[in-house]
Amino acid sequence: MAELKQENKMGTMPIGKLVATMAAPMIISMLVQALYNIVDSVFVSRVSQDALSAVSLAFSIQNLMIAVGTGTGVGINAFLSKSLGEKDYKMANKVANHTPYFVGISYLIFLILGLTITNIFFASQTSDQAIISYGVAYTRIVLCCSFGLFGQMLCERLLVSTGRTVLAMASQVTGAVINIILDPILIFGYFGLPELGVKGAAIATCIGQCIACILGIFLNIKLNKEIEFGFKHMNPEGYIFKRVYQVGIPSTVMVSIGSIMTYGMNKIVIGFTKTAVAVFGAYFKLQSFILMPVIGLNNGIIPIIAYNYGARNRDRIIKTLKLSLTVAVIMMTVGVITFEFIPGALLSLFKSNDPLENAAFMEIGIPALRIIASHFLIAAFCIVIGATFQALGKATFSMVVSLMRQLVVLVPAAYLLSLTGELSNVWFAFPIAECMSLAVTLFFFKTRILKMIDFDRIKPITESEKLEGEIV
Repeated sequence: MAELKQENKMGTMPIGKLVATMAAPMIISMLVQALYNIVDSVFVSRVSQDALSAVSLAFSIQNLMIAVGTGTGVGINAFLSKSLGEKDYKMANKVANHTPYFVGISYLIFLILGLTITNIFFASQTSDQAIISYGVAYTRIVLCCSFGLFGQMLCERLLVSTGRTVLAMASQVTGAVINIILDPILIFGYFGLPELGVKGAAIATCIGQCIACILGIFLNIKLNKEIEFGFKHMNPEGYIFKRVYQVGIPSTVMVSIGSIMTYGMNKIVIGFTKTAVAVFGAYFKLQSFILMPVIGLNNGIIPIIAYNYGARNRDRIIKTLKLSLTVAVIMMTVGVITFEFIPGALLSLFKSNDPLENAAFMEIGIPALRIIASHFLIAAFCIVIGATFQALGKATFSMVVSLMRQLVVLVPAAYLLSLTGELSNVWFAFPIAECMSLAVTLFFFKTRILKMIDFDRIKPITESEKLEGEIV
């Protein structure tokens, strides 16, 4: 019976301990995820620099896939955690049991894309046939087998929504470790297997995702006791799709904007040299090792904030925010120091077998990493506050900030700076765009979010408002 359920730890545990228990497993899993991203590209770079450039160009369409999974997961997470905070366990069960529908919808979209647009996508960015060939082979496999990715991401979100971040970590780490192990075996053809090159990297990725998905399903059914799984809760309801996508679509757009930005930046830098594309791809892999832990922190605090918003506990929301901002700044400080002082050592991970290619790669990459890293501390604040927007059902704010940062400022600024004829000037577009992002984030936070959580001045939430979705 619902009335016999105990209060969830997100409403009772001391904030410091709660953030640690919720976020630490997510941070660890994101670090492993970042490691696998880097290792993937390190092995691919050993095939050739063209192969690394191809995988770098593929990032924008891969990021689109991740955007759909992340956005849908955020929508499920916010709705489910909020329902638990309101003690609406019936609705929480319904939301969780709609997950297979969301996986199916997402996979169908990318299956169609994988079968139709891969050649067009790469041909629109470069005329180099070697890069196109590598890119199409890699991307088609990743898109057509993306059911594992979506299943893994959404199963992990269910676990996070109920505070079981250690289990979510177990699923993600398992998939990443399997990917890391299989990468060299399938790429270079060890243990008697055929040498598959970039196809091997794609297959390793998909196998890791599928195994993580299977583990995620098992962990939810067996150990996620706050949710009841069963066919009786799976009757599709339009209201649930609407509520999830109300938050999920803006979040998806926010993340997918990165795909458009990456596509635009690749078009700009390839005009200088194709080596610049490899550098840009290497930067994204390296910066993921800095940003992924902060994103893991975000994934841990979203259900905390959403739960306590549903429970109307302003004090716990503010404490969570302050602590998270402090931790995020510390993480980003480490990133700035690393990128500024040892950029050459970082880039050496991606060296190819050609000394001339390596020299050009270092010449472009070292100043690029130092310039771009100058915005990391500003990004720390914007990322954490952006998570707050999502947790409170205001993902549109995050979408607007991301849109302005990456498309309104970053890409146009990069293009204008490219007209100087100096590639190194293009990288200054990143800190310029982040300063604008900070200004817009502060505006939304001060004018809207602080008012939303000032519960003393807000009338009680009625049942009709819940049904109409006005709080989202």
